[in-house]
Amino acid sequence: MRRRGRSLRLSAFKRKGAKLNWAIFEALAKNQPLTAYEIYKHVRKRAVHRRKLYSVINRRVRSLAENGYLRRAGQKRIKAGFEAPVYSLTPKAYLAILLSQLDLEKVLEKIDDAKALQLIGLLLEMSVS
Repeated sequence: MRRRGRSLRLSAFKRKGAKLNWAIFEALAKNQPLTAYEIYKHVRKRAVHRRKLYSVINRRVRSLAENGYLRRAGQKRIKAGFEAPVYSLTPKAYLAILLSQLDLEKVLEKIDDAKALQLIGLLLEMSVS
């Protein structure tokens, strides 16, 4: 999952936590559902995040859940003897990934009039409410 040059810059992929958010989304897209510790283990496999602390990744996972990008998909018994929440991506997260990878110029080149009108209607409906 890599961003392209002319795509949308969504809040989940801006600022300081952008690379870590990408890594979390990537880990969950390939292996969901996962606990925060399992996400931590997957994220640390990438060289750029090798030194990230569990607390940083756990805080980021909770923040993404609060913002609606992740949801608790249940509980899982872990070795320590208690239950930890498992997380999965929401449709909002999949849409954010897709929108951040789309080149809007190419979309405008390929879209036909009927689909363009549907999209305009949907966007206008959302902007009114």
